[in-house]
Parts: sequence; structure tokens; C-alpha cells
Amino acid sequence: MKQEKLATYHLHKAHPEKLQFEVYDLNEYRKRSGEMASHPHSHSYYQIIWFYKEGGSHVVDFKCFDIKKNTLLFISKDQIHAFDENLSVEGRLIHFNESFFMHNDVDIFLKYQLFRSTQNPCYALPSDKIAIATSYLQLIEKELQHRDAFGTEDVIRFLLKSFLITLEREHRGDASKKIALNSTYELQYYQFKELLEIHYMKGLSVQEYAKLLHISSKTLTTITQSIVGKPSSILISERVILAAKRLLKFTSLQVGEVAFKIGFEDASYFVKYFKKHTGMTPILFRNSIK
Repeated sequence: MKQEKLATYHLHKAHPEKLQFEVYDLNEYRKRSGEMASHPHSHSYYQIIWFYKEGGSHVVDFKCFDIKKNTLLFISKDQIHAFDENLSVEGRLIHFNESFFMHNDVDIFLKYQLFRSTQNPCYALPSDKIAIATSYLQLIEKELQHRDAFGTEDVIRFLLKSFLITLEREHRGDASKKIALNSTYELQYYQFKELLEIHYMKGLSVQEYAKLLHISSKTLTTITQSIVGKPSSILISERVILAAKRLLKFTSLQVGEVAFKIGFEDASYFVKYFKKHTGMTPILFRNSIK
């Protein structure tokens, strides 16, 4: 169903003093959220959905995933997703804000591995890993019963890190490969990606992003070419186009309104920009995905 505006939900936004982490029973959550969760929406926090049983589907951005037994979905900040209409799902829902992981190098692991796999944010956990992942989750839920106890936040953070590493090993298919950034270029690349998430609607140039990173534009392009095989200018345009596609697919906003939402003052220039990078006009793209 097309919406005039996409809903964005937050976790404890009005209460920063609260623990920036929650675990929910998926069945209770779906019954409580009702139709809201089945409409396309986004979050300002990270989300892991663990479906215990097979059945139904889930939309993440432009893909629809069939839910298999013990399917895990990793929803990053600002990704658009939607549950189907089935309220009889079983599983767990984990929510946490970025600030929950901003105490050490865990935030690098968090933001650039599992939650950056936009092409494959969904996979089924094999039987030999279920018991391990479940044990970590049970320990987290037990710790949540004593939120005011000494060290609770640290205990949950370390348990969550262990839970995520277990899942990341399976996601990579290579448990021996270290989960770490291996070069200065990799670190700078991810810093650029973070800045891009913050500023993509401002129309910043490669030179302006490079200045924010205290490097030259030539160095920034060398970095992105070496890490992902693309110049930084292409990564900037891809992020802008992704935002445009999301609004064209999930809302009923007019093309001019979409242009304004993502920082274009001139709708006609936006149409030319979109066509240059996708090969079709915004209207043709919208019609192609109906």
C-alpha cells in the first residue's frame, strides 16, 4: 500500500538515560504492532529478527524474502522493511541503538559486517549453530531482568557481541577469517561511508567529503577504488539514487516531492540525474516495480 509518508520508529529517543537495547517476543510484538508493522517503515536503530518457524515473507527494501525455519534478518538503520499480515509468527526481535556499541571497536564490527550486507540481509541459521545462538540470547534475556544491577549494560554488550560473532561466522562461511579491519584504507573507507549516510542529502562533492576526512580527493578515490572497485563519486550517487528509489517505491509522493526530500531544489535536474544513473526516468522506475 502506497503511503504519503514513510513512518520512522525510534528506540527510547525521548529517554537517552535508558538502556539502548531491547529484546521482544516476536509473536507478542506482531500482535501489538498490528497493521503498522505490515506497512513499509524504517528505524533509527539496528534490528535483528529471528523467525523460529517457516512461513510467510518479509520485504526489505526492494526484495521479498521467503521465511524459512530459523531465518535471521538484519535490518540496518534507515532500511525500509515490512512484515506480512501474518500475526502468528514466533521468534525474537532485538533492537539496539548505535550508541549501545560506541564504547570500543565493536561499533566497527557492528556497522560494517552483518548490517552492511544489503544484498543478502537474510539467511537461515543451521542446526549446529542454533543452540549456541539461543544460549547467548537466553543469557541476555536473563540479564535484562536485572537492569539496575552493577555492570548490566556491559554484560549485555559482551553477550550481544558474542551472539553477533557467532552469526557473522556463519554469514561469512569462513569461521577462521578474522572479523576486523585490516588496513588504514578499510577504516577510512568505512568512515567515508558513515559520513555519506549523514550527508548524502546535502549534495556534497568528493572534495568536500575528503576534507571532512582530512585527506585529498585523489586519496579518497584511491581508497574507494581499492576497497570496492568504484570511485567515490559513484558511491555518492548510488546512495542518493537508493534514497530516491525507496521513496518512489514505498510512497505516493510526486517526483518533485521526492526530489525535494533528498536535497534537489530543481525537479527537472533530479529527473536528469536519476535517468543518468539508472537509465530510466523516476516515473518509469516507479511503474516498473508496481
